[in-house]
Amino acid sequence: MYRFSISWSRILPNGTKSQVNTAGIDYYNRLIDELLKNGIIPMITLFHWDTPAALTGDWMNEKTIEHFVDYARICFENFGDRVKYWVTFNEPHVYAVVGFTEGVFAPGIKEPMTSTYLVAHNQLKAHALTYHIYDTEYRAVQQGRIGISLDCDGFMPLNNSSEDDVAAAERAYQFQLGWFGHPIFKGDYPDVMKEFISRRSKEEGLEKSRLPEFGEDWISKIKGTADFLGIQNYTSRFIKYSKSKVGEVGWTYDQDSEQITDSSWTVSTGSSWLYHVPWGLRKLLNWASKEYNNVEIIITENGYSTKESDIDDPGRVKHYKEYINEVLKAIVLDGNNVKGYLAWCLLDAFEWRSGYGPKFGVHAVDFNSPERPRTCRTSAKFISQVFNHNKLPNS
Repeated sequence: MYRFSISWSRILPNGTKSQVNTAGIDYYNRLIDELLKNGIIPMITLFHWDTPAALTGDWMNEKTIEHFVDYARICFENFGDRVKYWVTFNEPHVYAVVGFTEGVFAPGIKEPMTSTYLVAHNQLKAHALTYHIYDTEYRAVQQGRIGISLDCDGFMPLNNSSEDDVAAAERAYQFQLGWFGHPIFKGDYPDVMKEFISRRSKEEGLEKSRLPEFGEDWISKIKGTADFLGIQNYTSRFIKYSKSKVGEVGWTYDQDSEQITDSSWTVSTGSSWLYHVPWGLRKLLNWASKEYNNVEIIITENGYSTKESDIDDPGRVKHYKEYINEVLKAIVLDGNNVKGYLAWCLLDAFEWRSGYGPKFGVHAVDFNSPERPRTCRTSAKFISQVFNHNKLPNS
C-alpha cells in the first residue's frame, strides 16, 4: 500500500468547484494507474494541511466545509473506481494547534482563544459530511472504505501512585486523540474536555466555553463516520499534573498538565521532539482499542528522522524493528484489531517549517542535484523484508 495526499488546490485552484484543473486530475490518474500496474494499493488522503489560499477565512469559515465536500466528491468521481482506501483529514489536531494556536504552520494564525477549537469543529463537520456522501453515493459501486488519520503520542503518568498524574495522562489522551475520536466513535467531545475548557473559559471571564457545542443533529451525524481509525505515532511522553496559571490560554494549558521526557530515551538526530519510545505505541494502541470498542486500526504514519544523509541508517532500522515489534505485541498479546502499518516515509521530503533538514525517508534524496537522485538506505531493505514476508526478519 502507498499512501499519498492530494493537493486540494491542484484539483480546484480557487478552492471551489467553479474551476476544475483537469491537468491535476490527469496527474493523479497517472499516479494511481502506475501504482496499480505495479501491484501497489493506493490510499488517498484528501487534506494534509494545504487549504487553498483563495478561500477566505480558512477553516474558521463554515463555508469551507461546503467547498471541501465539493472537492471530495470530485475526487470520488475521478479516482474512486480504483481507490479503495480514503482518509479525510491528516492530523487535524496538528493543523488546529500548530496552525492556529502556535501560528507556526500554515496559515500562521496565533489566536489560541477560539480559533483552534473552531477549526477542529468545522473539520469534524466536513469529515462527517464527506463520509456520508461516500457512504450513500459511491460505496455501493466503488466498494471502498473511508476513515481519518489522528496523531497521538503515547502517554504515561509520571507517578503511577499519584491520582493527579494518572488523571492528567488520561486527559492527555482525551485532549489529543479523543478530541476527534470521541465525536466520531462515541458521539460528542470527551466530557473531560467540555468540563476543563468550560471552567477555564469562566476563569477567563467568558460567558460561554471556548469549545463550541454540537447540537443533537450534528452529534448523530458525526457518530459512526469512520470505517477504520488511522493512528500516527512517533514518540511518547510522561505526563505530570500541573495547574495552568491565569493568563495561560489555549489547548495546551486547558489540560492542566505538563509533558516530560526521560533522560534514558534516545532522541533522533533529525527532530528534537522525536524520542525513541517503542513501548509507548503499544500503550496508545491499547488505549484506543479499549476506548473505541476494539476499532479497526491502520497505523498510517510511524517513522524516524536523522540529520545525516547516510545510506547506512542503523537508528532508523532499530526504530522500525522495535516499533513494529510493539505493534505485533498489541495484536497477538493484547488482541488489538490492527490491520495495517505504513512507514513514514518512502523518500526524504519537505518537512514543513523544518524544510529539507530532517531526513525521514528510507530512500535518500540528493536535493542539491537537479535530477534529485534517490538512493536506497539500509532501512529500505529492512522494511521491504518486513512487508514482503509480513513478519520481522529472524523472528
